Amino acid sequence: MKVWQWFLQWWQGRQQPLSAPERGRKAEREASLFLRRRGYRIIAQNLRLPAGEIDLVAVKGEWVVFVEVKARSSDEFGMPVEALTLTQQKRIRRAAEQFLAKRGWSERPRRFDLITVDMDERGRILHMEHLVDAF
Repeated sequence: MKVWQWFLQWWQGRQQPLSAPERGRKAEREASLFLRRRGYRIIAQNLRLPAGEIDLVAVKGEWVVFVEVKARSSDEFGMPVEALTLTQQKRIRRAAEQFLAKRGWSERPRRFDLITVDMDERGRILHMEHLVDAF
């Protein structure tokens, strides 16, 4: 075994599991990159408004796309898509209306997407899915 191979194995064994907030931030970064590669322009991240928080706001063509990112490292508490409750959907919609009104974009077409991210405890992405017009 070469020295660099030994070091790589040693280093990977030392990596600690990420905390839930760290996994969430990583999932949002990866979702942002995922959208950019598909031609979306990210105009806001972790947007906090009085009505609620929006993970990502993107523009593609004439559409304003509000994206919720859900990440899971196990299915013990359900799949990522199951974690988006009706209450959260309503809060995101209210926040989106505030965002659009503030920008003078109330007449622009909009949609609400969901990106689900499955990752292991160390933050490696196992699977990512983009659900267009999810709610």
